[in-house]
Amino acid sequence: MRGDGMSMREVDIAIIGSGTAGMSAYRQARKRTDRIALIEGGPFGTTCARVGCMPSKLLIAAAEARHRLAALSAFGIASDAGAVDGRAVMKRVRDERDRFVGFVLDAVAGFDPAHVLRAHAEFEDPHTLKLSPAMDGSAPPVERVRAGRIIIATGSRPAIPAALRAAGDRLILSDDVFDWQDLPGAVAVFGAGVIGLELGQALHRLGVRVHLFGRDGRIGAISDPVVRAEATRLIAAELPLSLDAADVRVERDGEAVVVHFTDPGGAASSERFDYLLAATGRTPNVEMLALECSGLELDARGLPVFDPQTTRAGDSHVFIAGDADADRVLLHEAADEGHLAGEQAARYPAVYRHTRRTPLGVVFSDPQIAYAGRRHAQLLADGVAFAVGEVSFEDQGRSRVMLVNHGLLRVYGEQGSGLLLGAEMIGPQNEHIAHLLAWAIQARMTVADVLQMPFYHPTIEEGLRTALRELLTALGMGAAPPLHCIDCGPGA
Repeated sequence: MRGDGMSMREVDIAIIGSGTAGMSAYRQARKRTDRIALIEGGPFGTTCARVGCMPSKLLIAAAEARHRLAALSAFGIASDAGAVDGRAVMKRVRDERDRFVGFVLDAVAGFDPAHVLRAHAEFEDPHTLKLSPAMDGSAPPVERVRAGRIIIATGSRPAIPAALRAAGDRLILSDDVFDWQDLPGAVAVFGAGVIGLELGQALHRLGVRVHLFGRDGRIGAISDPVVRAEATRLIAAELPLSLDAADVRVERDGEAVVVHFTDPGGAASSERFDYLLAATGRTPNVEMLALECSGLELDARGLPVFDPQTTRAGDSHVFIAGDADADRVLLHEAADEGHLAGEQAARYPAVYRHTRRTPLGVVFSDPQIAYAGRRHAQLLADGVAFAVGEVSFEDQGRSRVMLVNHGLLRVYGEQGSGLLLGAEMIGPQNEHIAHLLAWAIQARMTVADVLQMPFYHPTIEEGLRTALRELLTALGMGAAPPLHCIDCGPGA
């Protein structure tokens, strides 16, 4: 408390935000100090549990279950199942979503209540945070927090281009989808990144008429042009896809949204939808923090300039983690960054650089899109001398047996050293292949090292071995593999 009538709490560490990064930071900071303030102005819980990875996977699981029915006739099995009860589908999504959120809320409830402040926070000066009422209207118990160190873990929110706002109340975000009581008839999805591709394909497979709109030919965070072309071909074969639509204009017509656009062939088109889903990226939640009062150096986006290996902003006492830094916007990365920020803030001023884990990302489309290690565009930008090996899943044995034989895997190795550098792919169950590759890359294995690992027959992973053998040949470190080699097994 202060004697000037302005209530103040003094702490060693103040953490702004209680999502994945904030919760992880709190746990680490708590190991070294009890003088902590965990400040949250919005709902408790993580983006992943409430409106992100978990509810989207619930919708995808329902869509995949129905989609597999289409393959039954190819196996010689007749079925007339597959009618979609939209209300039942969405009820399971909401119920399971609430269950996952409950786990997060239970974790927050386990925190020391004396540490938790329900309030919005903004910088008043580099060490002082001014508090205001939280979203629910609750007044904070103090007006200010003065902290020796501050961790920014405020997360992100969907970004909405101004051109889409003409849809009015028919403009929805990915957050809104998971509160639907029933499935709509038609949805225009803008954004062919991870969220747009996952939700667009899932809705399509559940019987919703979907048109997916993208920009500049990009799809699913793929940078390798060969993999991108294959992904575009596969997705476009299933649902309407416009990755290069021009002259896009959105308007309301009664309760419908009308999208006018010109396709790549120059033809003018118009389509009516019940909703327009904006999946056009996310924006860090930093604009309400009054960062101009923080004393931090800000980049062109208004974000603190920071070191990803320490999470420290410049040479200050401020650390930033999770979606708020717009670096690696994934749950496991947010958890890692929060852990690092909490540890560093507690140790301050003894701050040490830490090696980050190998990059790993998965799009839960079908076929799955994934990357591990350094991506194709990054290797080119860094001027790395590398070679490429690839395999098509079209004739890959196990994939063909299961009738999921679609996709392409490309792996990259360093010329000279033979180190495995990275991979990009679209194919069946590629989440598992991407994990194997990320572990191998982090262990700094060469391509030859990975080929000494066991590969069971028949598995989809045998396709990875084929790509690695081609890569070893391209690196000049091995002979060309024989066609349909005996040790691979038939069709491997």
